[in-house]
Amino acid sequence: MCVRICAGQHIGSEPTLPYLSPELTGSRLLVGANFASAGIGILNDTGIQFVNIIRMFRQFEYFQEYQNRVTALIGPQRTKQLVNGALILITVGGNDFVNNYYLVPYSARSRQFSLPDYVKYVISEYRKLLTRLYDLGARRVLVTGTGPLGCVPAERAMRGRNGQCAADLQRAADLYNPQLVQLVKDLNSQYGSEIFVAVNTGKMQYNFISNPRAFGFTTSKVACCGQGPYNGLGLCTPASNLCPNRAVYAFWDPFHPSERANGFIVQEFMTGSTEYMYPMNLSTIMALDSRT
Repeated sequence: MCVRICAGQHIGSEPTLPYLSPELTGSRLLVGANFASAGIGILNDTGIQFVNIIRMFRQFEYFQEYQNRVTALIGPQRTKQLVNGALILITVGGNDFVNNYYLVPYSARSRQFSLPDYVKYVISEYRKLLTRLYDLGARRVLVTGTGPLGCVPAERAMRGRNGQCAADLQRAADLYNPQLVQLVKDLNSQYGSEIFVAVNTGKMQYNFISNPRAFGFTTSKVACCGQGPYNGLGLCTPASNLCPNRAVYAFWDPFHPSERANGFIVQEFMTGSTEYMYPMNLSTIMALDSRT
């Protein structure tokens, strides 16, 4: 995820290697690790159309294994301090709608749940994941919401009317994101500390989607790289259309913001108000943690 990379660059941290990289050995382990896997969701049945994805429960197993490897290097007490002091970014949830509930008409989950009930179910499962992360030693966790799911070029092309945002996916995001913020509030109250930070990436992205020219983009409907209407179909491949200047496109491909767009998102990570980062932004977190 570019936001993770861009944020790391912004705060001057050394890039983290994928956990399964053969280069992640010795002192490189002390920098941290990236456990992410594209296509996964909060639910284990999200992403069933993909092969070789690393689901959340397995990522947590790797995180525990990682701590064991670090313990072998620096001992248990220093490892505990390292993990407790780490800044963790968890980005999951959007695929539970795009690649599960709305993957096909009359999907198994859409027949099982109405959308409001499905959102509640996903949030209840996310609570379990975040609780597990706390049990594994995480004490400073950025939890991102979903972007404006119906407004990415792929959904405009496949589900939108006349290039407008797809209403059903937008409704899903509008239901999910406030409940995620409430989950963060509830967990912080439960633990008596501001462990989790809700990141309103939906609003961050919708700002430049709704008014692209204010951010120097010529379009937020058409992807720089893709095929079909709005370059919203398929993946970015050698056969795709490619824009001459990606810096003026809000979206790089049918699903993901461009690098420049991610720069605006990261700026809100750093200095955004509680409307974007609740209960505090990353600059405040770094200032607080530097005193401990």
